Amino acid sequence: MKRRIHVHYSGRVQGVGFRMTVEEVAREFGVVGWVKNLRDGRVELIAEADEAVLEQFLRTLRNSSMKNFIQKVDTSWSDATDAFKDFEIRYY
Repeated sequence: MKRRIHVHYSGRVQGVGFRMTVEEVAREFGVVGWVKNLRDGRVELIAEADEAVLEQFLRTLRNSSMKNFIQKVDTSWSDATDAFKDFEIRYY
């Protein structure tokens, strides 16, 4: 079943290649959506795929080379909207 995640990452997640890492991992897993920096220093992620794929995607990000920069992860789940065709980095 396709699902959507909305995630906010806190810590030192801006300016360290975090968004590029998220984009690379998303493409590996066939996840669609976007990631962007927020003005408050967090990174926001919206992604859609099968629930099991999203769980593996999140686990891979948590264990990636970026793990030391992440201090907090807030995740909410909802039904997929099929609003995305691919994955992209957005800018404000």
